[in-house]
Amino acid sequence: MRRCWVSSGPIVGLVILLALQSAPRASAQPQVSEVCRFTDTRLGEISGLARSVRHPNVLWAMNDSSGGPYIYAVDERNCEVRARLRLAGAQARDFEAIAAGRDAWGRPTIWVGDIGDNRDSWPSVELLALREPKRLADRTVPVRSWAFTYADRPHDAETLLADPASPQLWVVTKQLASGALVSLSSIFDGGSQTQELSRVGGLITDGAISPDGSRYVLRDYVDARIFSGLPPGEEMQRITLPAQPQGEAITWSADGNALLIASEGDDRLLRVEIPAPAISASAGPTTAAPTTAAPPSELVQVAQTNESLAPGALMALVVLALGALSALLLFAERARRRDGTAE
Repeated sequence: MRRCWVSSGPIVGLVILLALQSAPRASAQPQVSEVCRFTDTRLGEISGLARSVRHPNVLWAMNDSSGGPYIYAVDERNCEVRARLRLAGAQARDFEAIAAGRDAWGRPTIWVGDIGDNRDSWPSVELLALREPKRLADRTVPVRSWAFTYADRPHDAETLLADPASPQLWVVTKQLASGALVSLSSIFDGGSQTQELSRVGGLITDGAISPDGSRYVLRDYVDARIFSGLPPGEEMQRITLPAQPQGEAITWSADGNALLIASEGDDRLLRVEIPAPAISASAGPTTAAPTTAAPPSELVQVAQTNESLAPGALMALVVLALGALSALLLFAERARRRDGTAE
């Protein structure tokens, strides 16, 4: 999302971030390390990351709205751009999400979500698909697209999840207190409306399914939550993410033992180690129906604790209160300037 979710800008956004980090929650504190830094000026507003199905050590990245109909192949070892693909015919109205998986014939496919809708007003949004190229080089590539709507009303969304082994996809909408996890299966059968599966936390900015399909992760501006199996799954663990100006990108390491995150306004690619409980609970590849198996008892306890301490409602109140305060301060500052009393 190019705009910060509070109109007064980065300073208020940082205040809200710090307030949310102080909210009570049961989150693991992971080890964090810097992998590399993005120096290519074309990657100024990274809003999505996806691990390549075809190319080792390659992440597919995209910029936020106004970034144009482009995606970038980035070497995760040094953050260098290895290729830029132009998506032929794409509107790129508000690119917000990217995922990698396979199409119905098993071919490596990159999925792009033109699903941003800051005012919750678009009559429909769009899913794009392109074959992942065998050779990395700058080029224009053909895409296929599907327009779709939500069952209730238009929504802003920044998260697209793709099964790495089949053409199963999900979107998570970005409500303040509780976004919806919705399935896109119907749009491949000629339908245009999604099916809501469950409710998840608020302000979800990105997510990804692990390379082996055994888990998936959703992130907001503060935490990452790991779920078992394919969506909807069961929440296994909540992990505190390092502070970022506007964290909107997340994917998995190749071995599934860590998360890679990026943010607008931050040129670092960070590696966040997953604490042992979430790793040991992996049940192996899952490509069929969503898992219904109960996780180990200690993970159930963690999930229940997270639910009881879920900061969703508090997040909404903090955002609204600080948003109103910042608007009043901005108004007062402008009034002082008009009167010639500002310093």
